[in-house]
Amino acid sequence: MGKIFITKTSAICCLGEDIREIFKNALNGVVSEHKITADLPQISEHDYNLRCNQILLHCVNKMRPEIDNLIKKYGKDRIGIVIGTTNSGIQELERDGELKYAQFGNPAEFLAKYLGFTNFYASVSTACTSGVKVFSTAMKLLNSGICDAVITGGTEPMADLPLYGFGALEVLSDELTNPMSKNRKGMNIGEGGALFILEKDAENGIEILGLGETSDAYHAATPDPEGEQAARAIQIALNQAGLTPEDVDYINMHGTGTVSNDIMEANAINKIFGDKVFVSSTKPLTGHCLGAAASVEIAMCCEMLTDNPEHKLLPHVYDGVYDDALPKIKLADKNARTEKLNICMSNSFGFGGTNAVIIMGKRK
Repeated sequence: MGKIFITKTSAICCLGEDIREIFKNALNGVVSEHKITADLPQISEHDYNLRCNQILLHCVNKMRPEIDNLIKKYGKDRIGIVIGTTNSGIQELERDGELKYAQFGNPAEFLAKYLGFTNFYASVSTACTSGVKVFSTAMKLLNSGICDAVITGGTEPMADLPLYGFGALEVLSDELTNPMSKNRKGMNIGEGGALFILEKDAENGIEILGLGETSDAYHAATPDPEGEQAARAIQIALNQAGLTPEDVDYINMHGTGTVSNDIMEANAINKIFGDKVFVSSTKPLTGHCLGAAASVEIAMCCEMLTDNPEHKLLPHVYDGVYDDALPKIKLADKNARTEKLNICMSNSFGFGGTNAVIIMGKRK
């Protein structure tokens, strides 16, 4: 199997309309309403003019020259599409009653038809791991020879249904989410999207070094507090990458700010890394973008590896009152930086006990 690279990234969320703006605002710890304020492009086809697809189209427009070059290089019959989402068009379904809107496959179908691609396309919906599990599917498409390139990522709009659901679970906070704090109250919902071009054996880009996937089989809506399978997912990713814990320079946590997630994730990280590697959650800045959360966070990690000569780290924005009931981990403050910044890890954990960890790094 050849090496797989992310050769282009685009994103949008409450922090900005492109990945550079998002990364700059994240480094500065900018906090805002967790909604996209940019004007999103309209879509002429009735079945696809949904906010989830408008988010995708915005990301496509930001990387259109690279997509056009990809088509010239491989042809429309050799490029696949894999999109993660949990809401798709559920808000529009409630408004208009059109079942097509709420199909999980709608975003991938839209993108394939919009770009005229004739190869494999599919959506992935595995709760809050959707935006990283798309990479697993995309890598299989590339390694099997089905595709020469894959456009992958996640998209998630605000919707009432998940807000009511999380409200019923009593895990929403009426204040800024406060992960790893003794004073945490819960999570904030956000919206956003990110797209990536994946290619094998590219001459440049961020290499996908390892990807670990496990399942808790513990509870439908609560992770195993010991973090055993989450830690195992981390170890699988490290083993696949041929790395030791000491090789990882930064970890982007799932970091939702709920009691159950914080206990589980702190345990999982501490089991493998102790308190030796800088970690942070960016969800206080972006909100929890659900099916797109991992994609937005991976996009920020790619930017941190690509254009960051001072090795600044994405900060952990919280009230500074660490919950001493949790095992110790090394939270990155706004001034945190490392001597080297070559390898990042991003954690994602979701309902049903789904765990996914991706490790990415600069080409050496």
